[in-house]
Amino acid sequence: MGSYAAPLRDMRFVLFELLDVERRYAELPGMAIDRETLDQLLETAGKFASEVLFPLNQVGDREGCKLKDGAVTTPTGFRDAFRQFRDGGWAGLDADAEDGGQGLPHSIGIVVEDMVASANQAFSMYPGLTHGVYSCIRSYGTEQQKRTYLPKLANCEWTGTMCLTEAHCGTDLGLLRTRAVPQAGGSYLVTGEKIFISSGEHDLAENIVHLVLARLPDAPKGTKGISLFIVPKFLPDAAGGVGARNGVVCSSLEHKMGIKGNSTAVLTFDDARGFLLGEAHKGLAAMFLMMNGARLTTGMQGLRLADVAYQNALAYAKERPQGRSLTGPKAPDQPADPIIVHPDVRRMLLTQKAYTEGARAFSYWLATLLDREHHHPDAAARKEAADLVALLTPVVKAFVSDNGFACTALAQQVLGGHGYINEWGMEQYVRDARIAQIYEGTNGIQALDLLGRKVLADGGAKLRIFGKMVQAFLEEARATEGMAPFLDALGGCLAELTSLTKELGVKAMSNPDEVGAAATDYLRVVGHCALGYWWARAAHVALQKKGSGERFYEAKLATARFFFARLLPEAAYHARAARAGAEVLMALPADGF
Repeated sequence: MGSYAAPLRDMRFVLFELLDVERRYAELPGMAIDRETLDQLLETAGKFASEVLFPLNQVGDREGCKLKDGAVTTPTGFRDAFRQFRDGGWAGLDADAEDGGQGLPHSIGIVVEDMVASANQAFSMYPGLTHGVYSCIRSYGTEQQKRTYLPKLANCEWTGTMCLTEAHCGTDLGLLRTRAVPQAGGSYLVTGEKIFISSGEHDLAENIVHLVLARLPDAPKGTKGISLFIVPKFLPDAAGGVGARNGVVCSSLEHKMGIKGNSTAVLTFDDARGFLLGEAHKGLAAMFLMMNGARLTTGMQGLRLADVAYQNALAYAKERPQGRSLTGPKAPDQPADPIIVHPDVRRMLLTQKAYTEGARAFSYWLATLLDREHHHPDAAARKEAADLVALLTPVVKAFVSDNGFACTALAQQVLGGHGYINEWGMEQYVRDARIAQIYEGTNGIQALDLLGRKVLADGGAKLRIFGKMVQAFLEEARATEGMAPFLDALGGCLAELTSLTKELGVKAMSNPDEVGAAATDYLRVVGHCALGYWWARAAHVALQKKGSGERFYEAKLATARFFFARLLPEAAYHARAARAGAEVLMALPADGF
């Protein structure tokens, strides 16, 4: 079965030593939080994740969700765990106090979600999507809609979904066919079918609030004709409670590779009563508010599953005897040495450790930028944060989820044959991690978004903000003894990224296919540069704490050296591949495959 322990020491290192969150939150009106309170919050959340949620992880995978007569039953233990989650106040950590939440920074909610999802990814999706619905209605809803839905969503008394995908269209939402017909009194009748709806039907909450993309009768074609509607499973009654059943039903559940404890539903809307959220024909912009938040947490699914897989692979490597060290026995009183003595096993473990800890710093920082974007009193600070969030969200989504899947596979490899059977739980992490590369916009789409929309579309303006930040650190840290190798490697990666961006910009002007051909490799270069920046910062702190005697800092330095020696060089390969151009991809006719 394995185990999970929240990596509290590394979380504290990132929050307090790298990000200095006490200072960051003090700059945001009404969001100051002291270290002692945050420490206690992390401890309690970690205990809940390891003791309540982790034991249900394999249960959820083994049992899955059951559909009967349109109703879905979640796996054994999920209902009680969800009640404990709700009653413990975890659902409303970063919801507004006026809605019954605790009003903490959004990034604190993401850190807690980090532990919840590591312990049980399928479970975490029920409250995670609800938070997105809450945020969307808070931003675009009428005052009546806010009063009706926000207090219920804030504490997960009601849960939420987002309904985009249809059987004939995925990423190209301009093709969707779901219709919404206006009715007297301002409501709409919504008809259509949506697939792949996470948490679409379940028995955890008394109501489910679906946000549904649909077309009005007079809608223009394409994405400019999409509106967004609130379509609850049960219509709210006059008192704000659960009223009459609406015309939405779960017609089937998807049979999936992983995350089986979450109900991924096919939802049929048959004259379901809905309510316009935001402006007509501008629903996609409203939905993207929810999707962008989901893309950050989806990327972090890779981090979360990589972390729990790494913990169990490490424990196994320390205990499993197999062969002898090439430099002589390390456990002479035993018939064999533990496999952690073998260099290739260490390569696999260090790759997991480096990608996981680097991603934690990168993604937590991006989460604090979301708080800064929405709450900082200075408009210029909000604008800079918004630009960095826009630039780097597709990088976290794709780079971190790609690495997460690779790390779970490496963890499985450490266990060998035991990693392939379900008794040890490792093969579940591989299956669960795979979806993060696909949903919320496939990673190929994220790469196109990064290079085409976020970099080339504004002439590299957002990328230059990131570049200036890295350059400032290179200059600042140069005086610290021992930093030169890290800074030289990071500076070289930034220079490579800068020149590659210019080259691709020129090539794209004559052939747009050059963007598609280079995008995935380009994103890998940006991702390595971003992780290199945070590993260099981690090394900077660790070098300054070198005399403390704490082994944690020695491990940080060793892992940083591994990252720069063995992982960062991948960026050079991807830069070369990006420069290879579109011709080698497009020359073969479709009928030649």
